[in-house]
Amino acid sequence: MKYNKLIQLNAKNSTNKKINTGIFYCVFSMIVFGCNDVNHDENSLNTITNIKALDDSSVEQSTIDVWPKLDLAVKKDTGIESKIAQLLATMTLEQKIAQMIQPEIRDISVDDMRKYGFGSYLNGGGSFPNHDKHATPNDWINLAEAMYQAAIDDSLDGVSIPTMWGTDAVHGHNNVIGATLFPHNIGLGAANNPALIEQIAAITATEVMVTGIDWVFAPTVAVVRDDRWGRTYEGYSEDPEIVKSYSSAIVKGLQGSADKDFLGDQRVISTVKHFVGDGGTDGGDDQGNNIASEQVLVNIHAQGYVGGLTAGAQSVMASFNSWHGKKNHGNKYLLTNVLKERMGFDGFVVGDWNGHGQVKGCSNESCPQAVNAGLDIFMVPTNAWKPLYENTIAQVRNGEIAESRIDDAVSRILRVKFRAGLFDKPSRTKRALSGKTELIGAIEHRQVASQAVRESLVLLKNKNNILPLSGNQKVLVAGDGADNIGKQSGGGLLLGKVLIIIILISLVAVLFMMALCSK
Repeated sequence: MKYNKLIQLNAKNSTNKKINTGIFYCVFSMIVFGCNDVNHDENSLNTITNIKALDDSSVEQSTIDVWPKLDLAVKKDTGIESKIAQLLATMTLEQKIAQMIQPEIRDISVDDMRKYGFGSYLNGGGSFPNHDKHATPNDWINLAEAMYQAAIDDSLDGVSIPTMWGTDAVHGHNNVIGATLFPHNIGLGAANNPALIEQIAAITATEVMVTGIDWVFAPTVAVVRDDRWGRTYEGYSEDPEIVKSYSSAIVKGLQGSADKDFLGDQRVISTVKHFVGDGGTDGGDDQGNNIASEQVLVNIHAQGYVGGLTAGAQSVMASFNSWHGKKNHGNKYLLTNVLKERMGFDGFVVGDWNGHGQVKGCSNESCPQAVNAGLDIFMVPTNAWKPLYENTIAQVRNGEIAESRIDDAVSRILRVKFRAGLFDKPSRTKRALSGKTELIGAIEHRQVASQAVRESLVLLKNKNNILPLSGNQKVLVAGDGADNIGKQSGGGLLLGKVLIIIILISLVAVLFMMALCSK
């Protein structure tokens, strides 16, 4: 992708046809790059020059001073800190480690939650209540309520701490049937409209809260440097300033503003991810090695964290990638020295899908290195959660992990739970939005999605006035994505895979536009 002047198309909605073509047009637009004789405005050219200068930088500086000290919108509260200290003092080691374990709903039961009291749990891609991808919103609510009641039941684990459910609602509540879907991130970035993005995030928070879920794994703030990366569509832009502004807007939309309705009844916990440099791996290798200088890491890949953390994001997800050969899940310099100490982040760091198992010397079942590096919550799908729980307890007892590090991790988890009001809010079925299924895919939400589609459309060349298309014109759309709503809608959907790559439909659209431009 190169920066080209974006020309927004003012598409008109047909009043005679009720065909869900909006998402297709969004996907079509995000992969059409057009022809070469496109005019650049001065600001776009300056942006390219500045970013290229950063990419070509030969800065060798490896001092923490290149990282910014942030003025976080959410400050520590002495009352909450006192509650954390009091609760922590009553907890056993087993109870503390349980707060740090995040299993997946396919791998635990409600009885497991009652026995262990996990601090959180998640549903991954292709995972649904009752193993049913057609699960209704009420099925989601019922599971959330059952897990909540089991977590606060102290009859077996001896402690009553509310659990958190985390989900990948990355462009709408995309795992729930009937939810409003928005253009994927690469399309939303083309809109360059932070106010619209905040509105989209707020709608997503509302629909997530309807299903009883507390926590969303968004925004993704990867700044993509190589289009060969298979997850390029997850990035909003290759311009770090756009990513920075979007990150702030999404955090405010999901969590509310720090001085207004922060983590209120219609808000969810947000997660800025993936820390850090996932969009800049060498050769676009997924989960690969980022070899950027530290200055480039800050100036390009960390700007989304500047925006999101300053706005008050309460969690950060560690990235699968390495930085100069060291896996981020085990990089104490990045997770502790930079993120927590220099940048001042006082929420918690969660891992990504057994990412700790990629750290040198670790496995999915054992990784003291990640805890010592600053990871606060293990995201541990599969049955690896139980040996990981047991091994981590043993590693604290034998001195591999200091208990002070455990106390810090659990304090961070409890801090977010107190800030989110989880100890005071009613159970999942009794919350303000719970069960209001008319909000799932509400017409007002879909109208905003339609606006997002219109604003994300990008035309780089309109040769021979090919647009607007005639109403009786025939256009060939080929490939198995031509009639596949999953591929047209992007990754992370309820259609059975973590990431539904839209390669075929992208190639078809690119070839189509190349053919037009060659005429």
